[in-house]
Amino acid sequence: MINKGSKLYSILTGKCPKCHEESMYVNPNPFALMDILKIRERCSNCNTKYRMEPSFFFGAMYVSYGVGVAFSVAAFIISYLILGLTLTTSFIVIIVTLVVFMPFIMRISRNIWINLFMHYDENLAKNAQKVEKVEN
Repeated sequence: MINKGSKLYSILTGKCPKCHEESMYVNPNPFALMDILKIRERCSNCNTKYRMEPSFFFGAMYVSYGVGVAFSVAAFIISYLILGLTLTTSFIVIIVTLVVFMPFIMRISRNIWINLFMHYDENLAKNAQKVEKVEN
């Protein structure tokens, strides 16, 4: 499995990029469409500020383009080359794939973008665990 401490863990789970303890999002489910982009202001464990500057996540749009292309290529390979569907049907499969996975693509793009600028800090994670043990 993917362990805490790796960027991939933070990217795939949407956890804080510094301590990997708390979800960055108000609702961790990317398919809850009303809350898809609602992000917490700070991590309650390590106090990391998620919005480093106004419009920080605009850069995630570039990442989103790349992730969308990857999903499109995967849908094309599966539908056209593996399943042998026609080009028209494969095009429809690509569109449906992008629409269905849009919430996931948006979230994963934001996670990738923030993880480009923040790195896991083992000391923050240990401090968060110590505080949790003391509270219990």
